[in-house]
Amino acid sequence: MDFAVLGLGDSSYAKFNFVAKKLYRRLLQLGGSALLPLCLGDDQHELGPDAAVDPWLHDLWEKVLWLYPVPPDLGVIPTGVPLPSTFTLHFLLEAPRTCSEEQHGASTDPQGPPSEWQPFLAPMVTNQRVTGPSHFQDVRLIEFDITGSGLSFAAGDVVLIQPENRASDLGRFCQALGLDPDQYFTLQPREPGVPCPAQLPQPCSVRHLVAHYLDIASVPRRSFFELLACLSPHELEREKLLQLSSPQGQEELYSYCNRPRRTILEVLCDFPHTAGAIPADYLLDLIPLIRPRAFSIASSLLAHPLRLQILVAVVQYQTRLKEPRRGLCSSWLASLDPGQGPVYVPLWVRPGGLTFPETPDTPVIMVGPGTGVAPFRAAIQERVARDQTGNFLFFGCRWRDQDFYWEAEWLQLERKGCLMLFTAFSREQERKIYVQHRLRELGPLVWDLLDRQGAYFYLAGNAKCMPADVSEALASVFQEEGGLSGPDAANYLARLQRTLRFQRDRRFPVTLCHICVPCHKVHGLGSGWRSARTRAPGGGGPQPAQALPASILESLSNKLWALRGRF
Repeated sequence: MDFAVLGLGDSSYAKFNFVAKKLYRRLLQLGGSALLPLCLGDDQHELGPDAAVDPWLHDLWEKVLWLYPVPPDLGVIPTGVPLPSTFTLHFLLEAPRTCSEEQHGASTDPQGPPSEWQPFLAPMVTNQRVTGPSHFQDVRLIEFDITGSGLSFAAGDVVLIQPENRASDLGRFCQALGLDPDQYFTLQPREPGVPCPAQLPQPCSVRHLVAHYLDIASVPRRSFFELLACLSPHELEREKLLQLSSPQGQEELYSYCNRPRRTILEVLCDFPHTAGAIPADYLLDLIPLIRPRAFSIASSLLAHPLRLQILVAVVQYQTRLKEPRRGLCSSWLASLDPGQGPVYVPLWVRPGGLTFPETPDTPVIMVGPGTGVAPFRAAIQERVARDQTGNFLFFGCRWRDQDFYWEAEWLQLERKGCLMLFTAFSREQERKIYVQHRLRELGPLVWDLLDRQGAYFYLAGNAKCMPADVSEALASVFQEEGGLSGPDAANYLARLQRTLRFQRDRRFPVTLCHICVPCHKVHGLGSGWRSARTRAPGGGGPQPAQALPASILESLSNKLWALRGRF
């Protein structure tokens, strides 16, 4: 059997392209013949996976066409000619008498468990800003009424919310493409057996399609420019689009699109002649669908029956573009005001990456700086309601009077003896103090809880290097309080993860560590490093990521440990 393997991964993870490597080796062991060497696309490369994929694909097609020539009677689609669209849009002359959009999908009275295909339309009860008015970050505590939803969840679970585009963006998009937002259409697949998107009603209005389905606020991929170039009737714009989609134009594409986080809508406005000529049939091929966003549930049904609460940091930052960059879902949620009338949000629940011990005498250590504390509030409420003791919370933020979430609640539980709280306010003294410093200071307590009392350790949050710094602080505690060597401390931490006594919120990039041979210490690589090229910090635009040899990295992620037995 002839074969070729292409892997797509991220070298900041210890098991970079693990599946592709294992598959390649196994196929060789079984007697397969590799057409080409294994190709490993790396998201950490400044040009992304395409830096490796482009030359590999060129060689692959040369090899395949040499081994299996195209039949003489079969024509080759010329470069620049688009493939037929997946669907055709048939516009209706009149609007339907009954509104199919209201009957489709999300419902306030679901017939089954809420899911992505049938979310529950949850009434928003409150939308309260919980950071001080002078604080740089707008953080919201949002509560939903889930009466009659059939939703059930436990501490550590997440809620998924389906956002929608801003009305102003919808108007600009329709204007750029010459679409009537109030016109209805039906969707038909070109090929038999191809299903229509379950999220779209039939018939559907252009307004509904753009508002709820097309992710016009996302940063376009290279494939977007490739298809757009094929559809462009304007010579100059087509030439520019071809340059941006070519292997030689990836530096320019990164500078134009990825670095400033330019959106699909903004790109279309930059190419007006092309945008105005896009056939409606290609909209679903050109623009990705809006994906749901996951939030840690910040409340327990035992403490707040028929309610679901989340803590949302509103994403907004500035790049070199005039218009600020905004997170689609967080900005949309922040704009909703239940005080002005009924507000409904489509949502559903799924299990999260954190599971807590059910035994009443097992201590838990929870480290949740910033909004990372959200799942631990649900856990603490649940454990207190069940009379489970041994709750230890390490919370960090900038200022006590600006972003100390649920301060009164924590202090009340502490007075009742239900919680031991340790805080780190990083900006209230000259030397910045973070949760990892508190862990080191309380090393004897942490070691006693983990080694002698069998405590579970939990970590949530995505603040730059925090996860790696916490791992390094723990390894230091193991060495100083437990008398372990550097390698033994790393093995002890890895063993905690294998037995799920060290858990991280799996929605965030894993913590990566390695043993430094000269100093026998554990060093880490923070989650912010992995996404430095694609994620903009609060104070500015994204910066290019730096490379680090993957060979020196040893993962401390319980997710990878849990997955390793499956391969």
